[in-house]
Amino acid sequence: MLGPDPETMGFVKNLFWGNYRSDLMTPFPVVSAEETARCDQMLAELDDYLRKEHPSAEIDQTQQIPDWCIKRLFEMGIMGMIVPREYGGGGFGVTSYNRVLERIGMFCGSTAVLVSAHQSIGCGALTLFGTEEQKQYWLPKVSLDTLSAFCLSEPNVGCDAAGQETRCEVTEDGEHYILNGEKKWATSGALAGMFTVMCKQKMTDPKTGKVKDRVSALICTPDMEGVEITSRNRSKCGIRGTWQARMTFKNVKVPRRNLLHQEGRGLNVALTCLNWGRCTLSAGMVGAGKAAFEQAMKWAKYRHQFDRAIGEFELVREKLAYISAMCYAMDAMLYMTTGIVDREDEDIMLETAICKVFCSEMGFACCDEALQIMGGEGYMTENVVERLWRDSRINTIVEGANQVMHTFVFAYGSKQLGEYMLGIKSAPFKHPKAALKIATELFLHVRPSAPRITGFDPSLRNHVQTIEGLVREFSHQVKMMIKVHEEEILTRQTVQKRLSSCAIWIHAMSCALSKFDHSIREGVEGRARQLEQANVDHVFAVGTKRINDCMRELRTNTDDSMKKLASELDVFVDTLPDSDYFIPERTPVESAQGKGRTPDHEAIPQFGSGSVYPAFREAFDKA
Repeated sequence: MLGPDPETMGFVKNLFWGNYRSDLMTPFPVVSAEETARCDQMLAELDDYLRKEHPSAEIDQTQQIPDWCIKRLFEMGIMGMIVPREYGGGGFGVTSYNRVLERIGMFCGSTAVLVSAHQSIGCGALTLFGTEEQKQYWLPKVSLDTLSAFCLSEPNVGCDAAGQETRCEVTEDGEHYILNGEKKWATSGALAGMFTVMCKQKMTDPKTGKVKDRVSALICTPDMEGVEITSRNRSKCGIRGTWQARMTFKNVKVPRRNLLHQEGRGLNVALTCLNWGRCTLSAGMVGAGKAAFEQAMKWAKYRHQFDRAIGEFELVREKLAYISAMCYAMDAMLYMTTGIVDREDEDIMLETAICKVFCSEMGFACCDEALQIMGGEGYMTENVVERLWRDSRINTIVEGANQVMHTFVFAYGSKQLGEYMLGIKSAPFKHPKAALKIATELFLHVRPSAPRITGFDPSLRNHVQTIEGLVREFSHQVKMMIKVHEEEILTRQTVQKRLSSCAIWIHAMSCALSKFDHSIREGVEGRARQLEQANVDHVFAVGTKRINDCMRELRTNTDDSMKKLASELDVFVDTLPDSDYFIPERTPVESAQGKGRTPDHEAIPQFGSGSVYPAFREAFDKA
């Protein structure tokens, strides 16, 4: 067979080939009864705390999560959920952990981010990649009383995680690393007792003998000489209770035993942890979306205008139906994704990336629509929805900006297919049958047969047939775009996004169908089944329309006029004085360096510098 074996590729990657891995989609993933019972017990305690004690409004207004709140989270076992029991943690899987994050997200976005940053990319790195010595020392601490921080972003490093400028080098005696650089946006960095720091290291390739830069991960602590928190936090639009530190490392002497994983394998640590982080980010959005949805429903029922409840008007009903369907789809996608992480599927990067993109976009849309339904009251701080709205906005930016993630989904999803097509094109007579098959599709537009999807309940056959047709057409359009644009496809991001969006919606529809299939097999009946059926039907209606719109826009679009206007803007922007506008602090454009507008900090709360970990420990112990 030419090209990769479909059985080695994940669900989404198979869609690009026109395949459908039913075995990866059904049955819907479930957690053991024992773990579910333990998680239910934790959720009951957590729910009682969130409703009766947790100061969500105070956290937002004061821009700080009180020490006693963090202590309560540790005491409930929430901060060490994913840490194995033998190291003092809860030993929960990713699905149970995300159920807890979803619940926190319904009440407080700041707290959800604090918990997620600590566990997904803090504890997670140690749990997955730590040595036994590191686990024995650190995991009991981060499970019971010590916050952790993950130091990846830098002034010049955002989505380009491989572009690290922080560097380390091994000392002559081979016992330490000398670490130098600067980090930015390290959540809880000023409060943390340990940091996982990504840095570049020069390494010699054993095969070629050439020296290359590779990314390594080092464990650091705030008391190491040369570590300085230059900014504890900055005031933000949303998730205001979280603190993002800026820190410098000046000739920091890090013991060699503090290497996490292997030298040169730090990027693997970062990307693996991001798989977990993208799930928990999504869980917070599922929680926020559901909270906004429930509030919007109540408001639409009891708010009257023009002698009737506003929920009787069709445009409001359209919004409520959309929010409901998207909450169902987000929930289905989230727990499908956590399920494949728990069962340790190998090829999951597309699935976690898609979960992040879909849930961040739809979760914010749900909050936005809920705010619109509530009108002026929705804009008021006391009615909570505006906080859900502000807290949700960041999630299309962090852990991979969505515009970058669309490119990633297309590039990573189509890479093997594109290489296969190029291989056929360069040597058609070596593979005559494959060449004839692909030529027939590309030049005569004869589509291959649609995939035969199995495993779903027979009552869902109409929806199954819809997906079969969409997968067939999606794969055909991917191949056509590769043919039409050739190498230029690598830079045509508008084309990439349209195809990426198709894959995302097919995945969303599949997850929703699998969730409903599970409910049917579990014997759900009556009004509960009718509600699920209506949600799934609307997910399919919305998804099919979005996919058809994207496919049509592959050929009928506004790209030409967009490019022309964007070129004019390249000239126009130079007519605006740099001094009137904020300029990236580390811009490589020398003529603009130091010329931008200076932010006015006088009326904005400032949080100071220096680690507060010692004071935090003291307050924590007294609380």
